[in-house]
Amino acid sequence: MSRTGQQPDPQDADDDKTSFATFAALLEDSAEELYESAPCGYLSTLMDGTIAKINGTLLGWLGLERDAVVGRMRFTDLLTVGGRLYHETHFAPLLRMQGEISGIALELRHAGGRMPVLVSAAVKYGSTGEPLLIRATVFDARDRRAYEEELLRARKAAEEARKEAEADRTRLQDALAVLQQSLLPATLPTVPGLEAAAHYRTASPDRLGGDFYDLFPIDSKRFAFFLGDVCGKGPQAAAVTSLTRYTLRAAALHDPDPVSALSTLNKVLHERYTGGDPRYCTAIFGTLEPDPATGRTAVRLASGGHPPALVLHADGTADFLPTPGGLLVGVLPDARFVTAATDLAPGDTLLLYTDGLTEARIGDDRTALYGEEALRTFAACHAGQPAQAVVQALTGLLDDLGDGLDDDTALLALGVPAHHPTTKSTE
Repeated sequence: MSRTGQQPDPQDADDDKTSFATFAALLEDSAEELYESAPCGYLSTLMDGTIAKINGTLLGWLGLERDAVVGRMRFTDLLTVGGRLYHETHFAPLLRMQGEISGIALELRHAGGRMPVLVSAAVKYGSTGEPLLIRATVFDARDRRAYEEELLRARKAAEEARKEAEADRTRLQDALAVLQQSLLPATLPTVPGLEAAAHYRTASPDRLGGDFYDLFPIDSKRFAFFLGDVCGKGPQAAAVTSLTRYTLRAAALHDPDPVSALSTLNKVLHERYTGGDPRYCTAIFGTLEPDPATGRTAVRLASGGHPPALVLHADGTADFLPTPGGLLVGVLPDARFVTAATDLAPGDTLLLYTDGLTEARIGDDRTALYGEEALRTFAACHAGQPAQAVVQALTGLLDDLGDGLDDDTALLALGVPAHHPTTKSTE
């Protein structure tokens, strides 16, 4: 490079000339040489397909001599059986109709077997518009075919893996469903003078829930019930659920007092799960004592940090049965549990539920919680109905909440039939 105001350096000028001469030498290939040695195949055919001209590249791919091809073979003679069929049914008709065609996948026959290619062709017309010949360009598609086949293999493997994963997930869900059912009573027992109904809804079929409930006889006159929610999900929660259920059943047979039963459970959980992995639950435990003479059922219960039970009255109202201040079961060695009592008259129903229902997310943005008051209002609309009807209505509510349900939900309804045999019908 010359400085401003100075003449160019003669040495720089000589270097430029040398570079230009070298570059020009690269461009001295003749048109014939460019045609013959192009990185793709060229051929020209008459309108009937007879090959009139073919370049060396394509001859090399085919392993043929020029004298054996030009004027002696047609383009379709170079193709496989499938390629000829596609040429006759698609390639040739489209070329005649459009005058040109691009990127058509065909297969050539050569000594090594089949060679995938991509063919583009155009018709050359005379001055009066009559078609004279067809010029075609043939691109080697072996690398592309190998890549596509690899993609297909990968896609097939991915699809097989997806199907296997779906099958594994289905098997897991089936196993979890069986295990979940083993943590719940298969059926509810018949309680004289009482109707019972229950429902369990998992938030996800891919994990075990921690909600539980049960209803069982204590003696010839009394029945015990409980419902609760273990902290956490998965196998650990299932283990606590199983321990909780069998502990409460055993405790009730030893001493059916609700506070005594929850105290026993509290001691077992606190002693079993100490250290770095504490486990606890909320629970309501109670007893039922139906009176055949009056048709009423006495209810005594205790709560350990669980949402309050609802009483649906025959007159169409619904009220909570307050149990404030009860501690979670298993947190402290000596926990205090809150008691409550009520009498269920004919047409009344006691409803127990877990917080998966009241903490369901609602609204367009899913930020608000359904809440206990909304539940009380909904339940009042079904007060006076049989226990099974109440649970069916709540099941429909859970369906409506849809993906707003982030947690499992357990429901247990215990109701006195509206028309007891000893009461007079007003109808």
